[in-house]
Amino acid sequence: MTEASPGVRERPLSPHLQVWRWHVTMAGSILHRGSLIALYVGILILVGWLLSLAAGPDAWATYMGLLGSALGKLVLLGLTFALFFNLSSMVRHMIWDVGKGFRPKFADTMTIASLVFAVVATAAVWLIAASTGAL
Repeated sequence: MTEASPGVRERPLSPHLQVWRWHVTMAGSILHRGSLIALYVGILILVGWLLSLAAGPDAWATYMGLLGSALGKLVLLGLTFALFFNLSSMVRHMIWDVGKGFRPKFADTMTIASLVFAVVATAAVWLIAASTGAL
């Protein structure tokens, strides 16, 4: 199949974004992978926090100052969203693992519900943190 007829159009060998119509489950899948990468970064931040705690009060204060900065809070906000989205996405995947929820409308609804849950849970955690003075 190395030679094509002169009138035959070349087609991609595998599905690609140019071929597939964009839909919410595709976005959910990509966001799920992105949330996993973000959670790996979060583990590194947690390890840094533990190392600063073990290094003494000055190192811990410096690290907490970094996490308490505007950029640090933005990163922590993103990690909170990644955690909640990954949690809801894993529930969605468990439903799929038992062979349920594959109808397109239901799959789209589950993906949208995962996104809504992640946004609402993230907002709730950060609002509670702000109201208790933790920020």
